[in-house]
Amino acid sequence: MPTPSLASLPIRRLTLRDLTACADLSEDRGWPREEHKWGLLLTAGKGYGIDDPGGGLVTACAVTEYGPQERPSLAAVGMVLVAERHARQGVGRRLMRHVVSAMGTTPLTLHATPYGRPLYEELGFKTTGRAEMVRGHLTPGGPAPRIATRAATAEDIAAILRLDEEVFGADRTHVITRLPAFADHLCVAEDGGRLIGYAAAWPNMDTHVVGPLVARDTETAKALVMSLASRTDRPLRTDIDVRHEELLTWVKERGLVSVAFNAVMTYGITELPGDWSRRFAPLTVAAG
Repeated sequence: MPTPSLASLPIRRLTLRDLTACADLSEDRGWPREEHKWGLLLTAGKGYGIDDPGGGLVTACAVTEYGPQERPSLAAVGMVLVAERHARQGVGRRLMRHVVSAMGTTPLTLHATPYGRPLYEELGFKTTGRAEMVRGHLTPGGPAPRIATRAATAEDIAAILRLDEEVFGADRTHVITRLPAFADHLCVAEDGGRLIGYAAAWPNMDTHVVGPLVARDTETAKALVMSLASRTDRPLRTDIDVRHEELLTWVKERGLVSVAFNAVMTYGITELPGDWSRRFAPLTVAAG
């Protein structure tokens, strides 16, 4: 029986039952397996993929929608992967065309590596920003930010959701309410009893990823990062908007090193909604 062509294989929705296959696909491309992150993306968002007749997945990606459920105001695309044995055969382009079509008029955003950027440009995505990935152990030093921080409690969730929607520019309730279970540490910053920032650190292989990082100003962002760093022995990793030069300088002075740059791209809008000046780092580049 002849092997079906890649172009004839159907694209289907992925579910949590596909978690291992998604992790296998990540590993196949030399990425960490990232089961924890895949689990969040497949429950809070939608997965799309193509089954390999020989087993596993040919390709996969995740889409996380924000705003009203019946008419999302933004969707983040991430984890766009093609198995090495099927690379450079147009299957990633076909999957992305399917996603763009399936999302209709919903504006899209994604973080693109230099390798993936030409494909997204071909599909009509425009570069609207940049993020720098940094990684390492944060070492104390210099004056500590004079901002009060503490571990978040269940009573903080409503205030976190209000602040997040204001800063992100869309309702992320279905994702943010998963943070207490998804993250190992969730901290808030306060001024006079008012919430002025929050940040999470979630486990990703041997690191803790800092994100989301939402803060009134750079001093508040520093205080939140320090608070999270004090709670873990793992290296930190985060993706900071390059416009936040002061925060980037500060983390590098304290031991984090630059790992990579990603282009922030959008489709259907010229810039992301919300207030970039208070949005320091995404939950993950795969979900915005």
